[in-house]
Amino acid sequence: MVNLQTGSIRKATINDVESIKNLINGYAKKEMMLPRSLGELYECIRNFYVYEKNGEVLGCCALQVVWEDLGEILSFAVASDHRNEGIGSLLLQATIEDGKALCIRKVFTLTYVPEFFEKKGFKRISKRELPHKVWVGCIKCPKFPDCNEVALSRDI
Repeated sequence: MVNLQTGSIRKATINDVESIKNLINGYAKKEMMLPRSLGELYECIRNFYVYEKNGEVLGCCALQVVWEDLGEILSFAVASDHRNEGIGSLLLQATIEDGKALCIRKVFTLTYVPEFFEKKGFKRISKRELPHKVWVGCIKCPKFPDCNEVALSRDI
């Protein structure tokens, strides 16, 4: 789809699940993300975009439809030794374009790095503004109910 130093952004496939799991769970071990099981990833693989370079998945990002006009950006990870190369920006743009194609009007995310999203036009919001369905994922988190993730949203 889009090239960045001979890499590309594309929809994820079943063959990417193990790499996506390793990226996400690497950050989860540092308590920076919610871990994902193989089963969860297989169930929602169609939500994911990956950045691949030389046959290696170096980043992932998913868009989950929450309601008729609302989507969540989640499971957003870039290999730590490839951060600040523009991979995250490309992944985020791909998921936002996907949301537009689905006629979603607003996206939100919960993150420990709000500054990245703020540079991309997201605004901080109160977690109370999020739909109750979001809290299903939060209950699984070891930091619940003392989470310090920041909620942000953006019209698309």
